Amino acid sequence: MVVANYTAVRNNLKSYCDMAVDDGETIIIPRKEYQSVAIISLNDYNAMQETIKNAEYLLKLERSFKQLDEGKGTVHELIED
Repeated sequence: MVVANYTAVRNNLKSYCDMAVDDGETIIIPRKEYQSVAIISLNDYNAMQETIKNAEYLLKLERSFKQLDEGKGTVHELIED
């Protein structure tokens, strides 16, 4: 992780973007009156989004298994054409 001030990132945006993409670095930009920002590669962002989706899916599965354990499931017949 690299921490750089706003001015440094603005003046050297390409090199900070290259660090994020080529080296997998996360660039943190602290800002005085606002929340800090992070620059990450699109690949890292997509991986994080996929991880979130997987976690949400696993939670749904856990809730479903709990409902089945509590006898709240319904049996349906498979209808084939």
